[in-house]
Amino acid sequence: MFKRYLTALLFSFIIINGAISQIYDPVTWTFGYEKTGENSYAIVFTAEIEKGSHIYAMDIPEGGPIPTSFSFNESADFTLDGKTIEVTQPEELMDEAFGFRIKSFSDQAEFRQLISSAKPSFIVSGTVNFMSCNNTTCSPPKDVEFSVSIGETKVSASANDKGTITEGPESKKQGGGLLKFFLISLLAGFAGVLTPCVFPMIPMTVAFFSQGSENRAKSVIKALIFGFSIVLIYSLLGVIVSLTSAGAGFASTLSTHWIPNLLFFALFVVFAVSFFGAFEIVLPNKWISGADSRVDGGGLIASFFMGLTTVIVSFSCTGPIVGALLVEAASGDVLRPTIGMLGFGLAFALPFTIFALFPSVMSKMPKSGGWLNSVKVVLGFIMLAFSLKFLMTIDTVYSLRVLSRDIYLAIWIVLFGLMGLYLMGKLKFRHDSEIPYIGTFRIFLVIAVFSFVVYLIPGLFGAPLKGLSSLLPSPQTSGLNLSGIQAESNVSQVPQSMNIFSSELCSEPLYDDIFEMPLGLTGYFDYEQGLQCAREQGKPALIDFKGHACANCKVMEARVWSDPEVLNRLRNHFVIIALYADDRTELPESKWITSTVDGKVKKTIGKINEDLEISLFRTNALPLYVIVDHEGNPLNQPMPTNLDVEEYKNWLDDGLARFKSR
Repeated sequence: MFKRYLTALLFSFIIINGAISQIYDPVTWTFGYEKTGENSYAIVFTAEIEKGSHIYAMDIPEGGPIPTSFSFNESADFTLDGKTIEVTQPEELMDEAFGFRIKSFSDQAEFRQLISSAKPSFIVSGTVNFMSCNNTTCSPPKDVEFSVSIGETKVSASANDKGTITEGPESKKQGGGLLKFFLISLLAGFAGVLTPCVFPMIPMTVAFFSQGSENRAKSVIKALIFGFSIVLIYSLLGVIVSLTSAGAGFASTLSTHWIPNLLFFALFVVFAVSFFGAFEIVLPNKWISGADSRVDGGGLIASFFMGLTTVIVSFSCTGPIVGALLVEAASGDVLRPTIGMLGFGLAFALPFTIFALFPSVMSKMPKSGGWLNSVKVVLGFIMLAFSLKFLMTIDTVYSLRVLSRDIYLAIWIVLFGLMGLYLMGKLKFRHDSEIPYIGTFRIFLVIAVFSFVVYLIPGLFGAPLKGLSSLLPSPQTSGLNLSGIQAESNVSQVPQSMNIFSSELCSEPLYDDIFEMPLGLTGYFDYEQGLQCAREQGKPALIDFKGHACANCKVMEARVWSDPEVLNRLRNHFVIIALYADDRTELPESKWITSTVDGKVKKTIGKINEDLEISLFRTNALPLYVIVDHEGNPLNQPMPTNLDVEEYKNWLDDGLARFKSR
């Protein structure tokens, strides 16, 4: 046995100290379980191995490399039934490094351990020891710890171990099977359409296709090109990210960088001004001079660019969904990300394409009374209002603090007030016709618009405006913000018997000049500093992976965190660690890290936090809430967006109870 370890270690040492310039870590482990009978279970270990690499079987000849082995922590909750077995049949090949034939696994390997227990729920933990090699190098023997919760779901992994826990009746890696992954991607696409900053774009699409469409056939073709463009762009995105190893943060980068946001702010303003009648949007003559006289070349090209616009604009809400799918690109597999983006694009494009067909019908209707122009003008006001969202993203991501909530709301109040006056006929534009009277439908629109304006006004003085939280700047940016006072009053409504822990911080939070906690809460913005305070105070830590441009993060804080009982739990029972995954503040070189996910150097706060989330939980979805112990180990299942206050309270209580029982 000693000779085997000595040979393997010497071989690894020689190879690693050769000309290796980056970390060689080609194996990702997935752990789960299956119920095999009454009081019997199978713990399932799955190794995903990069192409060109392999790990060794459990039975290796003396003098060979380190075999794959499994050890289990002793527990009275269960008994092991026999030894761990190899489900995947290993290949026996000549290994030039060791000079004899050795059994090994490539691509994927599955192992199982049968156990027995009469308890309804318990934890099986232990360590996998293995060694991985390719034709030129080997990794040193490596340990990966696992912890599988039988009877419930738990995620637990170390950034260096590349391990994930996916427990439950289905033990295969999540998303296994292209058809299943395609269907999941379809559902994700439909969910993306229903996000708070995507759904309002549908009427804008109708407005675009209502311009200059007099030929039914052309309208249908343009609408189909528009839908096909969305599918094509998403599919190409999957291929490009896979081939270039752009990583799961690519969509986030695109949705938060100042250049695309400024570009689309200008684009929305230009479209709005065009809808007001200042000019018509047409392409230069030289772009269409060679086109067939029967085909409106500009319109077709514009349809493609409208599709591109829709895709990029939607990233502010769909970025986390798209990013979760693009995590598959980290393995270098081209097919899965492409299939995923194809499914997502199909589902996402379908509603837009259906609505894009309506303008061709609207354009054939009588234009008496200028009702069609009124639709365009109203949509112009809406586009101006939504254009501010792109400026808000730039302001928050780059911490400019120029576009405050007060200014933002003041502009919205003016815009929608003018819209109400326009609908009443008190404001006219170039192509408007006279309005002899106000019809029934129009008067209801007027009532709705002015009611919305009245709803907005208290927001200037600190009202939370929960229904619009995803579209507005944070209440902390308001000069008249009353949310802090409101938060204090909410806490006073909770019984004092629930206030177990102190809410004081241990030290001055890093980056508190850049970030702010919502609702008057206190916490940290650095992972290690937050965990250190949790140790000192004897509390669990609540990690909040969030983003400046994350609409769902704002919704969760406005609708769930603001609940008095939730707020009390957050304030008194946890050390909150808010990690912004889209912040672009560059850190000094001493704080840069080299990612274990894609091998790239991460220089900004956002990139480092995003890499932490991906490496631990295989997703960059925002928001993601994780309750951890003092070593950063999750205590229960991470919580994504969930607007059910009771479920969120129960989740917090469960994490706290698990922490106390450790």
